[in-house]
Amino acid sequence: MRTFTMRANGMIIDEAGKLNNFAVEPKVYIDEQGDRTGFTPYAEMLNGRLAMIGFVSLIALEVFTGHGIFGLLRSL
Repeated sequence: MRTFTMRANGMIIDEAGKLNNFAVEPKVYIDEQGDRTGFTPYAEMLNGRLAMIGFVSLIALEVFTGHGIFGLLRSL
């Protein structure tokens, strides 16, 4: 029969002095910053900012070239 000794930090050592690493339970934590997918306020703000950048870029394209996006694509 094998005997085990448990240390204060949660590690278990058998009678031969070998450390049983698999007996140590990992610490469980909750990532508070992990909810960044779906319809969250962060995702909606990012979507709005990217839409504003795209809209301003299309206006700048039309001002500088004299054609809209469809005119530019037609000339390719």
